[in-house]
Amino acid sequence: MSKKIKLYMLSGFLGAGKTTFLKSVLNDISDKKVGVLMNEFGKISIDGEIVKRDGLELVEINRGSIFCSCLKLSFVDTMCKMADLDLDYLFVESSGLADPSNVDDILFGVKHNKGDFYDYKGIISIVDALHFFDQLEDLETVERQIKHCHLAVINKTDLVDKETVEKIKEKITEINPKTTIQEASFAKFNYDFLNEDLLKNQWAESEETTNTKENKPKTLMLTYEGVVNKEDLTKYLEEVSKHTFRMKGFVKLDDGWNQVDVVNRKIDYKPCEEKPEGCQLVLISKIGPAIIKPAIETWKELIPVEMKLKN
Repeated sequence: MSKKIKLYMLSGFLGAGKTTFLKSVLNDISDKKVGVLMNEFGKISIDGEIVKRDGLELVEINRGSIFCSCLKLSFVDTMCKMADLDLDYLFVESSGLADPSNVDDILFGVKHNKGDFYDYKGIISIVDALHFFDQLEDLETVERQIKHCHLAVINKTDLVDKETVEKIKEKITEINPKTTIQEASFAKFNYDFLNEDLLKNQWAESEETTNTKENKPKTLMLTYEGVVNKEDLTKYLEEVSKHTFRMKGFVKLDDGWNQVDVVNRKIDYKPCEEKPEGCQLVLISKIGPAIIKPAIETWKELIPVEMKLKN
């Protein structure tokens, strides 16, 4: 083929800043034809709404990890179809709980079924400087994401001191001695990697992913109609976040429409446009289906607006 599609995979735990990073990169290469394959565990994508723009080919695969056997074939099939779109770049943003250890199997499947359409450039892993050590201690997924990346970006460096950043670098190097490390704030850094050979840093062999049907996290969608007081919703999020990896969505509050993002009890609001599909909040549970009871009871206790909770 005269032109192959440059393929980048994005990994990083929930809330690390993958979507913010992706949005910045897309602005940097706005003159190119770009595709995005976005993967979320929830039934409905929230991040897809954030990166949408004219001329962008956006495809979503939800309800699981694209590296798990439950969605691996869908992932291969989608990449085969996107090969026909005459793209310059394809970015794959995997779920925050995705373990990309078996990415070589995916690429082999695409090449076998479709042909040699992609120029695989490597995995970029976004690291949450604020929560990294807690996540690393609790979740094997975080270590796997770093072990199999070709560029590690330590994001949110504005929220920690220099000593913490250095400790994170040391730990990343311990897990993956070959990867390049960059620092970022608000997921912005030098995008020269687009012209570099990241694969020169590969050292870990492909291995079986830890993502399985059995360990897929419970994800719920909370919806409501009307307007909720911002102070009341903040109290709700503070309480329920004890039981979740992450909450995110679009909500209508007394100060207007907001994009809300909750990671490790840190709550961020950002004004946004009205969403025709209504107020939607995704909850990714740490405690499985047991999240249902506190999610419902806390809402009834704090917020005088009817809500619905769906799988």
